[in-house]
Amino acid sequence: RPDLVSTHCAKAGALGRLAAWSLGLPVIYTPHYWSFTDGVPAGSARLYRWAERALAPFGDRVITVCEFDRQLAIRQRVVPAAKLVTVHNGMPDVAIDLRAEPKRSPATLTMVARFEPQKDHRSLLTGLAGLTRYPWQLDLIGDGPLLDATRQMADALGIADRVHFLGQRGDVAARLAQSQVYVLSSNWEGFPRSILEAMRAGLPVVASDVAGVSESVADGVTGYVIPRGDSELWRTRLEGLLSDPDLRARLGANGRARYEEEFTFARTLDRTMAVYQDVWNARDRSHTVARLIGHPAPISRHPPAP
Repeated sequence: RPDLVSTHCAKAGALGRLAAWSLGLPVIYTPHYWSFTDGVPAGSARLYRWAERALAPFGDRVITVCEFDRQLAIRQRVVPAAKLVTVHNGMPDVAIDLRAEPKRSPATLTMVARFEPQKDHRSLLTGLAGLTRYPWQLDLIGDGPLLDATRQMADALGIADRVHFLGQRGDVAARLAQSQVYVLSSNWEGFPRSILEAMRAGLPVVASDVAGVSESVADGVTGYVIPRGDSELWRTRLEGLLSDPDLRARLGANGRARYEEEFTFARTLDRTMAVYQDVWNARDRSHTVARLIGHPAPISRHPPAP
């Protein structure tokens, strides 16, 4: 007998909203990115857009993790604007010994991402292939169906000796602390937590400019955003960072300050709880009004107590 149900991502969001609605419970849905967002293959996007429109009436509120996703839902007429609210992701802080030293050389670049069509390892690797005159290494953390193809790509580009495939790791914070630049090359995203982890560590971030990425990475201030698939700009931006340790340190410090101001776990928690309370209060008000005008409140479909 929960007071409120919170569902996350597309499949759980569909099943959870229908289940909560069937029991007369208030329900909130958080898509961590829309499955019809820019960059998703058109056929899949149409199907998911139709499904989200059909399911929208079964939820009380939708929390989007970035303003880009809120505006996308409004433009695509998927969810009424009154049901949408943006709460940016946030991350708990780490101990000071898990802060990075971006100024240290030679530079290690790190990317945390599954090897799957959503991610764009090709643009990153192609950009780095033109920078072999600088001493760098790239650590790729993650697993997935395109892992072998990415290994072959690094070999074909002549940089296999500099690209380290570390697999799934349980010590990502420690790996980031040993890094000097964080990179995330993607075809589509929502509001990536890995970027927040990197900013928390004090790293400059270079990432694809998709969905809500530019809401965390301030271009030229905390790092750089790169248009989807632009390997030439990847090369240019990374060359600037590889050749200038002071630039790495400055952008990394700015990123840490931005994390502290906007993306802490406490800030996300407070804003999320405010949405929960608002949904609960709205349900409570509707029950009160129903009683005052002489109509019964909506029947709760809670199962009987055992």
